[in-house]
Amino acid sequence: MKIATYNVNGVNGRLNVLLKWLEETAPDIVCLQELKAPQDKFPIKAINEAGYNAIWHGQKQWNGVAILSKNIEIEEITKTLPGDEEDLQSRYIEALINGVVIACLYLPNGNPAPGPKLEYKLNWFKRLHNRAETLLSLNTPVILVGDYNVMPTELDVYKPERWINDALFRPEVRQAFKELVSLGWTDAIRNLYPNEKIYTFWDYFRNAYERDAGLRIDHFLLSPQIAKKLKSGGVDRHVRGWEKTSDHAPVWIEIDLKVK
Repeated sequence: MKIATYNVNGVNGRLNVLLKWLEETAPDIVCLQELKAPQDKFPIKAINEAGYNAIWHGQKQWNGVAILSKNIEIEEITKTLPGDEEDLQSRYIEALINGVVIACLYLPNGNPAPGPKLEYKLNWFKRLHNRAETLLSLNTPVILVGDYNVMPTELDVYKPERWINDALFRPEVRQAFKELVSLGWTDAIRNLYPNEKIYTFWDYFRNAYERDAGLRIDHFLLSPQIAKKLKSGGVDRHVRGWEKTSDHAPVWIEIDLKVK
């Protein structure tokens, strides 16, 4: 089974790119972030015509997450990350698909830092940490996947010395990610490529993609039940070079699990 994550940076504005990539790679499950579309403006008709079912949590102008599946039933669990009933940002959606709990997330950016946006990010991380503990206690296969807005180590960022004070690389943010993984999760891409430079995001400015001045901020965290089934993974880097594309590239893994 092939599972992918893709921050589309506007699902309607980049719809042609998304559909082209889906046709080219045909993943079984896709997690999308940064839809930038209200609930009623998600392009479900085009997604269905491409052969995918979908659930989504939209938000006007900002955020938004979705889970797509190709000929597999999606059983929605929740559209909110527990821990803050007043949080109205659409950043989390969770479902049961093919016997696996898939949590699609779009973690806050946190800039400018320090400040309230960084505090919101760190509090969101605490809520995710608590949810991750709960999911591990279920003793079922779980994947936490999406745009974490965190570069875990210096290997995950071009010229790390330039990012010391950025909310994606500040010590407290990296520590929060480390503590999350330490609960018992496996960072799938880093597990497959322990010493290689791998990026998933390249800014639109200063020819970052052409210079390969990137960041690795899109991650798969696997529970122990699914980590042992990990076969392969990678980044569809070429998609970042398409016309009118997102500043992220799709990331994918394959697990040794048959589609039921």
